[in-house]
Amino acid sequence: MAAQKLTLAVRPRGRPVKKLPEEVSLPTNGPTSELYHQLALKAGTTIHRLRVTKGSDGSLVPNSKDLSINSTGLREQSTIYVKDLGPQIAWRTVFLVEYLGPLIIHPLLYLILPSTSNGSGPSYLQTFSLTLVCLHFAKRELETLFIHRFSSATMPVSNIFKNSAHYWLLSGLNMAYWIYLPSAPAAQESSPLITYPGLAMFVIGELGNLSNHVTLRNLRSSGGAERGIPQGLAFGLVTCPNYMFETLAWVGIALVSWSWSTVLFAVVAAAQMAVWAKKKEMRYRKDFGEKYQKKRFSMLPGIW
Repeated sequence: MAAQKLTLAVRPRGRPVKKLPEEVSLPTNGPTSELYHQLALKAGTTIHRLRVTKGSDGSLVPNSKDLSINSTGLREQSTIYVKDLGPQIAWRTVFLVEYLGPLIIHPLLYLILPSTSNGSGPSYLQTFSLTLVCLHFAKRELETLFIHRFSSATMPVSNIFKNSAHYWLLSGLNMAYWIYLPSAPAAQESSPLITYPGLAMFVIGELGNLSNHVTLRNLRSSGGAERGIPQGLAFGLVTCPNYMFETLAWVGIALVSWSWSTVLFAVVAAAQMAVWAKKKEMRYRKDFGEKYQKKRFSMLPGIW
């Protein structure tokens, strides 16, 4: 018995989509991913540039292999709107470019700035600071390549400039300049009472963050978009312990580097992660209902 089909009326939203068909026919029990595939094929573009919404209520029709056309509420001659999201770039590529900035800028300024003074070379703390910063961002790069699984494949290509500016300028150029100056506090003698607690915070923060990222990775299959409730290190304490450990690591780097530029980056990063953590808590409550144990604090115990 042939699969029952339905025909959908297709309309563009926003900028015109070249070669967009006026209608599309597909099996009612077929996945919504097939809808995206047919639209992209006929329009001569990629599925990542398309956003499909229902004409009845404007709700998104997700691009999913696990969601059927029929379950979305679409029926014969229903209208869908297709929006061209513009040029896209892979999330993984954006992450790799973001984190590359500090890995280039810090070693470069470390080699250049101290040579402008008496030629004595970088101090112990400056070398130590460089090591921690490079370890942090090298870890980020490796996690991007081998651990992270992204629910969305792409983002608008213009976002790479905004996202990269945060890392290349704030944690790259600004932080490196003030750490490796000959007159910087890090150019002075170190204090073990500050440096070693900073190192301990860095190690705990990085290892805890890595553990959390592995836990989150295991919730999603390769190429999948499924969601789950994470269980593991500190997930019973706050919603996003990965952000908590990330913040701890940056506090450690700040103590080692003795630089207000590091504190500035840590505060800005923590503020952004706090917003993400609160949204994540709300998302868990919405998606999982009573199955999810609500958290009072989303990122920092007793604070946020």
